This record gives sequence, C-alpha cells and structure tokens, in this order.
Amino acid sequence: MILTLKDGSQREYAEDMSFLEVAKDISEKLAKNALAAVWNGKVCGLNEKIAGDGTVEFVDFTSEIGKTVYRHSSSHIMAQAVKRLWPDTKIAIGPAIEKGFYYDFDSSHVFTPEDFPIIEKEMEKIEKENYPIIRHELSRDEALNRFREQNEIYKVELIENLPEDAVISTYEQGEFTDLCAGPHVPCTGNVKNIHLMSVAGAYWRGDEKNKMLQRLYATSFPKKSELDDYINKLEEAKRRDHRKLGKELGLFVILDEGPGFPFFMPKGMVLRNELESYWREEHQKAGYDEIKTPMILSRSLWEQSGHWEHYKENMYFTQIDEQDYAIKPMNCPGGILVYKQNLHSYRDLPLRMAEMGLVHRHELSGALHGLMRVRAFTQDDAHLYVLPEQILEEVTGIIKLVDSVYKKFGFKYFVELSTRPEDAMGDPALWDLAEEKLREALEVLKMDYHVNEGDGAFYGPKIDFHLQDSLDRTWQCGTIQLDFQMPEKFDLTYVGEDGEKHRPVMLHRTVLGSMERFIGILTEHFAGAFPTWLAPVQVKVIPITEKQKEYAEEIAAKLKAEGVRVEVDARSEKMGYKIREGQMQKIPYLLIVGDKEVSSGQVSVRHRKFGDQGAVLAEEFIQRIVEEIQTRAME
Repeated sequence: MILTLKDGSQREYAEDMSFLEVAKDISEKLAKNALAAVWNGKVCGLNEKIAGDGTVEFVDFTSEIGKTVYRHSSSHIMAQAVKRLWPDTKIAIGPAIEKGFYYDFDSSHVFTPEDFPIIEKEMEKIEKENYPIIRHELSRDEALNRFREQNEIYKVELIENLPEDAVISTYEQGEFTDLCAGPHVPCTGNVKNIHLMSVAGAYWRGDEKNKMLQRLYATSFPKKSELDDYINKLEEAKRRDHRKLGKELGLFVILDEGPGFPFFMPKGMVLRNELESYWREEHQKAGYDEIKTPMILSRSLWEQSGHWEHYKENMYFTQIDEQDYAIKPMNCPGGILVYKQNLHSYRDLPLRMAEMGLVHRHELSGALHGLMRVRAFTQDDAHLYVLPEQILEEVTGIIKLVDSVYKKFGFKYFVELSTRPEDAMGDPALWDLAEEKLREALEVLKMDYHVNEGDGAFYGPKIDFHLQDSLDRTWQCGTIQLDFQMPEKFDLTYVGEDGEKHRPVMLHRTVLGSMERFIGILTEHFAGAFPTWLAPVQVKVIPITEKQKEYAEEIAAKLKAEGVRVEVDARSEKMGYKIREGQMQKIPYLLIVGDKEVSSGQVSVRHRKFGDQGAVLAEEFIQRIVEEIQTRAME
C-alpha cells in the first residue's frame, strides 16, 4: 500500500501495518510524540491497522485533535480509578472539553476536593500499570448484554438509543471497559499529569427531569511543566478577575437589581471615556463619520431586517401608542435608516458611519459573567456602504485598523472566517461571492485564518478577530460582516456613473467588539494596572507631614492644569500605609514630598512598576507625564 504523508512525500508499506508501526518507521521521535493519526480525514487510533492507500498525518499534543484524544483517554483513566475506589459507582459520559475533560458519575459516595489526591494517586497507578487500550467492535445486542451484566444503566440507555444495525465500539484497559467511539492513545502509560480541578452537579443528558449526577472536572498535559504553567495561570486569572478588581478599584459593579446590566462608577467612566476618545480619534483618521441611532424602534423595522424572524428570542419588547416596538439588539437597521435619509451618488462611496450604540440582548442568567457576558452593552459599531469594486480595499482597511488597535494594547490575535449558516437568508450565489471577497482580503494581507463552517451571521459571512490576553485566553472581539442582503431588503441605492440606480454593498464591523467586554478584558490583561493614559487616577501626591500639604496641593494644581488626573493624600496616616494604599489602587505615580522637596522645588517619584525613581524637579516630572499621556504610551 502507498501512504502519502503531510509533506506530500509517499512511502510504500506492506498491507496490515498499524499506524504506530508506520510512525516508528518514519521516526522514533514521531512515534514517541504521536497521539493519533488522521487517515483520509478520519481520526484513528495508532493501534488500528491501515487498509489500503491513502493520506496520513500523525498528530501530537500541539494539535487540537491530539489534545482531544489525550484528554479523552485521560477521562477513561479517571473513570477506572473512581470505579476501583468506589465500586458501586455507575459511569455516564466523559468527553474532552476545552482545556481539559470531565466524567459524570452516579455514586453513593459524595465527592469532595479532599478526594482529589486519592483519585489522582490511583490514576498514577493505572498509568504505571501501562494497560494497552484495546478497541472491540460489538453488535448492539452484544453491547447491551455486556453492560447489563455490569449494571451500567447509563451505558445501556445510550446503546438502546442507537439503531438496531449499529456497530458499537468499546475500549478496554485492564479490568475497565467503557462504551466509546474513540479513538484513544495506545496504552494508559501514554497519559501523564492528570489533575482534578473541581466537582459539580450535572443532570443526566442535560435534562433537569433526569437524575443529578456528580461531574468531576480535570485536565492533563504530557509535561509536568505544562500542567504547572496552566495551574499558575488559573491562579493568576483568579487574582486578575475583572469582577473582583472592578469592585476593589471602584470601576464597575453588577448588582442584583440589574442582573446583566453593569453600573459604571466615576473611575470606571474615566477609563471608559478615555477609551472612547482613543476610538474616536482613530476613526476620524480612518475617514469615519459618527452617528447615533435610537434604542427603541418599531416592530415593522425588525421584521423588514429579518431580526424578528431570526433573533426574536434574544430581544426585549415594549408597546408605544398600542404599537409593538423592540429595544435594539443590533445597530444596523438604525444605521440603514440614516443612509436612506439622502440620495447618494457613486462619488459619495465608500460611506463609513460609526456608532457607539447601546444594545440589549436577552441572555440566560446562567450565561451572564461580569462584563464579559451582559444583557446591555455598547458596540463600537460601524456600517460601510461601498461600491462592489471597493470591497477589497475597504475590508483590508478595516483589518489594518483592527490590527493597529490590538497591537496598541499588546494583544496577539487569531482570525476566523465564518461561512453561510443553515438559517441564511438570500441568494446562495451572493453568499458565495461574499465569502470569496473576505477570503481574498485575508490572502492579500497574507493573514493566517481558520475557516469556521456554517457560523456566519444570518445575513452574511464574517471575519472574527479573537484576541489573546496575557494569560493566553482568547476573546472574540472585532468582526467584519459582508452583507448583500440588507441593502436588498431595505432597497438601498446609489446613482451610478451611468445615471441608473444600483445597490451598494454593506459592511458591518466592530473593532473593540463591545466597550463592556473590552474593558473587562483590559482589566484582567493589565491586572487593573492600566497604562497611565487610561488610569482613572494618574498621580497621587503624598506629603510626609502636615507642613508639606500646601506644597502638595500646589503640585496637584499644576498637574490638573495640564489635564493630569491627580489626588492629594494629606491624611494623618503613616507614610508606609499611604504608599501601600496607593500601590493597591494601582496608581501609576506616587509623588512623595517632604521638607527637602519643598526647598528644592522637587518631587520624589515612585513608579508603580519600577519603584523608587528618585527626586526630580516638579516641572520636569509634569512635562514627562504629560508627554506620556499625550502619546498614550503603554509603559
């Protein structure tokens, strides 16, 4: 048989070889790191035999497929350990999930975190026993008989829901057998460093009418250093939690009186306004005009746009003068009405209209999470109306704007192209054209991107930007949506060079995504220690004694005159206490003034990150911090 490898090279092998044998023939290192094989597009276990010619790629833990196989195998090891320790336990399901895996158990034993080290120790034993993980294929009746004998009632239920002629696979490791489609790693010794994270309740099959099971969450990594790094980042994430920092720093709160509706405090509004000012400057430079549209618009508008049909479950409604209205979940229909207020010529296009638009969407209470998932948020929206021949230039221009903003804040990001969904409206041929144009823009800019099939908006395909924060977490923020449908539904036109009416193409886009989420991300990214230009309080002046209070207030007045946000802490507290408090508030600069500073016209500068900077002339410090703020330096 002839195998084609990932690099395009071909090798010939005897029939009936396993993937593991082929991997060993290619390279011992490849065989050592490989976790599974992708054979003609199908994920296979390394112990499986190869049947005939085809393409093969070996995947390790650096690939998402490899992580899934590794962690799904880890879940079987955890289930085996639990069954050994508490034999009356019934096993349900145990899939791999992002960053780890879980397994659901029905047990008379109530799991607590105190059990985690005991389970981990038993898992280590199973890893050292190095059982081969063997796949068996059974008929439906054979599988039912086997799991009925073992009194595994949840497995029996799963099998009963399969077709009569289904070929069912199980995986055996030592005394433990699980119902599973697989694939898995070759043996239990291939898995290392399993760490239990938490326990929670979970209804069987997600149905609250069913029994509540116990779900053990865990993760695993091939290297101990990778596991340690992951755990450290989880601890750091708790320390950086924007909900905690938002309250401690007086930025924002979420209250029981308004679940999902954030309250921004005075300091939070300073941060927000600075961010909006930066956004406006960048958009003015990029040729955008700013508009503002109403929050409440008539039902007929939302029916015309398609939101009533496709998005009604996520909308809020009201009545005015006995007529139905909706609170806007999106800004685009309002922006379209602005476009329609004037006749447009081809010479007017591209027309770029930006809006800081407050929208409301009904999110389930269980999905709400601080500023990251809310019911009311402000999108930094924009809608561009362009000629067909301008699409490429405008899309690449948006991508460049997104790139410059993310780089400003030090974010890495990755790009996803989402294609036509099942509920798409409009002509499929226009969808194909729209997808082609977005691909072309990404390829012109030589950008790496992943295709997310079927996840476009109902009116057009889109490019999504997922930024990566300092803890390597990703957040979907910016988006570009190419839309041929809305101009058709709203009869948007421009007068072409030929004097006839034509349809513009519409681009929907955000850069920050939503102000709320972006502020939440920034809070965690910087751990509340914002760059000076964003910091709610930029300087705190601290006189050593009451005698220097007047001088401290003079310095503060000079700073305020230059637009610097400054406070004076003249309380009769110990100096160490006041300095520590300033550090806890994450103020960029603390200025200490005593008799020496008063007599010399200086200030002793203490920087939040770099510590004691020594004494400098007050005028020199003011000049320096003003330049830092005006250039929006990121430290």
